Amino acid sequence: MPDVWDDRKKALEEEYFRKKDQEALEKLRAKRGSAEAEGSLPQCPKCEGRLIEVSLEGVQIDRCNKCHGVWLDAGELETLTKHENGGGWLERLWRS
Repeated sequence: MPDVWDDRKKALEEEYFRKKDQEALEKLRAKRGSAEAEGSLPQCPKCEGRLIEVSLEGVQIDRCNKCHGVWLDAGELETLTKHENGGGWLERLWRS
């Protein structure tokens, strides 16, 4: 008779942990889903912020929404320096 109770106890224990695992998986999936929705923007290399494209003299540059760091892709610096008129692109960049 004790084997029946042991089997029942094990079955209940397994069911409990299966439910806990399922709840944890659902939480992780929900968290991943919200992160993917935010993740459409690239992450800043310096902090946990997201890079947002802003236009500067017709050139799309990446700027962090947290640390306000500016990240240039290949060729963007050369394009910006060609557009330099008087005040300088760097001065205007830091003011905006």
